Parts: sequence; structure tokens; C-alpha cells
Amino acid sequence: MFGQGFFDTIAVAFEVVGVSAMAVGFLVAVAIAIRAWVISRSGRTAFKTLRESFGGVILLGLEVLVAADLVRTVTSTPSLTDALALALIVLIRTVLSFSLQIEIDGVAPWRRALVTGPEVIARSAARTQR
Repeated sequence: MFGQGFFDTIAVAFEVVGVSAMAVGFLVAVAIAIRAWVISRSGRTAFKTLRESFGGVILLGLEVLVAADLVRTVTSTPSLTDALALALIVLIRTVLSFSLQIEIDGVAPWRRALVTGPEVIARSAARTQR
């Protein structure tokens, strides 16, 4: 139905969205942290806000990049090499996401309700409203 070029374009679009989310998210995280510092006059609060919000942005970006890898691999010519490459990429990004989540939350995910990237960003933004 669709050619390989179409799916390559979709995969590239996912990659652009993932990287853009991280780049724009970094600027938003810095703005949220500055606002937290202005409101609280606490460097500790501003730093914690920056860490949490940027960590959430990275989690979101990694999730989108995994989707790009899935689209690229599923629509390519099936081979064991492609499947192993996808498995390795997903494993590395999963370990990164897991580590970031522990760093942001301070506890392992099974000890706390799962928190997605957007929820972390929203919580950090809400903290600046106080």
C-alpha cells in the first residue's frame, strides 16, 4: 500500500519530534526552574525543579525515539540483525529511562506509582504556582 520511503519519513518524523521535545523541553524546564527560584528564592528548590522537569522531558523524548526505532525496524526488510539491533536499542533506552525515573523519584518504580514524563513536568510546573 505505502512504499518504504513513506515509512522512513514517518520514522524520521518521530525522531525529529523526540529530539525537538528534548530541546524545547530543556528551555521550558529552565524557565520553570527560574520561576521556581524567583518565587521561592531557594536555589535548592530551583535545582530540584530543573532536575525533575528536565528528567521528565528526557523520559518523554526517549519514549518517542523508541517509537521511531520500532517504526523503522518493523517496516524494514525483516532480518535477525535488525531485530537484534532494535532489541539492543530498546534495552539501552529502557535502562536509561529506568535510571532517570529512579533519579527523579528517589525510589524504585515498584515502590511508588509509575510516573510518566508529562506528569513529572506538570508537577514541577505546579510547584512554581505556590
